[in-house]
Amino acid sequence: MTLSLEFGSRRSPVYGRKGMVAASQPLAVAVGLEMLRQGGNAADAAIATAAALNVTEPTSTGIGGDCFALYYDSGTGALTALNGSGRNSHNLSLLRLKREGFSGELPPYHPYTITVPGACAGWFDLLERFGTLSMNRVLAPAIQLAEDGFPVEPITAYYWQKGAERQLKKAVNGWQLTIDGHGPAAGELFTNRGLARTLKLIASQGRQAFYQGEIADAIVRAIQEAGGCLDLADLAGHKSTWETPISTTMNGLRLWECPPNGQGLAALLAVNLVQAIGLDGLPPLSPQRLHIEIEAMRLAFADARWYVSDPAFSNIPVGELISMDYARDRSKLINLDRASQELTHGVPFASTDTVYFCVVDAAGNACSFINSNYMGFGTGIVPDNYGFTLQNRGHSFSLIEGHPNQIEPGKRPYHTIIPAMITREPEGSLFGPMGVMGGFMQPQGHLQVFLSLAVDGLDPQACLDLPRFCIEDGEPGGLVALEVGLDQQTCDALASQGHKVRMVSGMERSLFGRGQVIIREGSENILVGGSDPRADGCAMPLI
Repeated sequence: MTLSLEFGSRRSPVYGRKGMVAASQPLAVAVGLEMLRQGGNAADAAIATAAALNVTEPTSTGIGGDCFALYYDSGTGALTALNGSGRNSHNLSLLRLKREGFSGELPPYHPYTITVPGACAGWFDLLERFGTLSMNRVLAPAIQLAEDGFPVEPITAYYWQKGAERQLKKAVNGWQLTIDGHGPAAGELFTNRGLARTLKLIASQGRQAFYQGEIADAIVRAIQEAGGCLDLADLAGHKSTWETPISTTMNGLRLWECPPNGQGLAALLAVNLVQAIGLDGLPPLSPQRLHIEIEAMRLAFADARWYVSDPAFSNIPVGELISMDYARDRSKLINLDRASQELTHGVPFASTDTVYFCVVDAAGNACSFINSNYMGFGTGIVPDNYGFTLQNRGHSFSLIEGHPNQIEPGKRPYHTIIPAMITREPEGSLFGPMGVMGGFMQPQGHLQVFLSLAVDGLDPQACLDLPRFCIEDGEPGGLVALEVGLDQQTCDALASQGHKVRMVSGMERSLFGRGQVIIREGSENILVGGSDPRADGCAMPLI
């Protein structure tokens, strides 16, 4: 694969043949590779990597959060979506919130934002369906990391310290994920025996230890102490769901996403809008191309922020939304010279802080996996002596009565975390897994990275190195953040078209997400990987 753009990539792409793991933490990559070395496949390596990331990057992920996965089975060519997101407590309704004086949105770290953590069940479901190794074996490296301690990576240390001040200092038992009340420094050892205890319990007793056993009891005690209402019945009733992925095509590649309640729909809507308008050879990062991508993303968010919800509670016209007829109609709202001012969702014709990682094994099985607490440490609430925080995914519910994403008992919220997978058309062979983590940046990152692959022919590392834009908060009319690296003329041109822009540099560049990409190419099935320079991680092949 050759570069079609003169760009000073910060890293070289990584090549291999026998398997590859790309993640935001080097130790987690090493754990995933160890599973492949032991004879495991992409599913085994994915769960081992997820658990190791819980240990090494609790600032973003953990067993107290949710997960989603796309799995490509090389034996059948089938692609399957796992929805490992949890549901709202059956005790919490919009009526209750109104009676208690809540309006607008829930406070971000309130115990009412805790939905049932779905990650643990998701790990078991993926392993049971596609894995080859036992959970005890898969979790062993993460348990050792948690018990022995590990040196914290620099970017992780920065956000750990921020989270210690923001959430952990005030949350029930939050201090247990600090060192004397502070986040660890770069290179400082952190030991998490509570998390080791949790992982040992689920390895030996199965998911019931988490959802019905002593861990469940500790979760409920912590929530009740904080003033929340999620209870043992909510935990015991949880289950993952297997879904049919949704997709669109461009230039011989098919981009796959998980269906709602995830926001992968937004990425597909944006890709279709870009196709409907056409890029006409516009070079990457040029003002006119960025304008088209930004406007496409604004329209996509206008639809996604209305339609993405729990399909068990809403009739979501996904097929119509991702049709090219709908894209061509909606694209008429895009002015090629001016930024849109007022956008609302369309009516189809009748006819959120996260870790993302990916694995491809030697047989060509691939797992695109994402696991998240939301907003860093989530609520920051820690079940006493179990070493993980509880998520705050319920913050994404709408408190507007009648909205498709209105908070309701037993409902899944609008979910920001989305893995992606790409296959080749028409044969359906694996091109590779990809993803960009980071709240409402995720579909925007998917759009930008996918276009770099499908239109510009860049290698995975160059795709991830390119400066990005981000419509902040995923709102159609949101301010556009532009990453340092874009030239001033481009920024000025976008501003002159009516975009409200600001330049972002330094550690705030995490706003633009942190991605991983592995592709499989050529008759020899060479693996080519890249890892985002905005994180601590890497892509590495198995030797």
